Amino acid sequence: MKKQRPVIGKDDIADFPKFGLKDVRVKIDSGAYTSTIHCSKIKETDKGLLVVFLDKKEKGFNREEIIFPTYQQKRVRSSSGEMQERYIIKGDILLFGKKYNTEFTLSRRNLMRYPVLLGRKLLNNKFLIDTSLSNQSAKLKNSEK
Repeated sequence: MKKQRPVIGKDDIADFPKFGLKDVRVKIDSGAYTSTIHCSKIKETDKGLLVVFLDKKEKGFNREEIIFPTYQQKRVRSSSGEMQERYIIKGDILLFGKKYNTEFTLSRRNLMRYPVLLGRKLLNNKFLIDTSLSNQSAKLKNSEK
C-alpha cells in the first residue's frame, strides 16, 4: 500500500536545522526547479563559502555566519527570466515532522515577500499541493506541542 503524501499549501513555516533557523516563512513554487533561500551575506573565503541567512526583518534571523566547505555554482534562470550565476549548498528542511535533505540556491530575496522558495526538486513525490491552504506543516507542529 502506497503511503499517503502530506498536503502542503501555498505557503508554510519551516525549520532549517543545519542552518540554525526556526520558524521561517516559505512559499511553495511548483514552477521553480530548485529551492532558494535568502542570504544577506554570501562571500567566498579560503575556508569555503561564508553565508548569513535571512536579514533582520525576517523571523528566524540570527546573524550567524556559517561556512560551507563544499558548495557548487550553477547558472539558473531567475523569476524575471534572466540567467544568474548562483551558489548551491545542501541542507535540510523540517516539514510535517520529517527532515528532508535538498539543495538550495543562494539569492538576495530581500525585496520578495517570502525569504524561501521550495521548488520541484524537493516537492516531487513527497507532497501534494493545495493552493487554497496555508501553513499546514506549522499547524501540525503547533498541535503537537
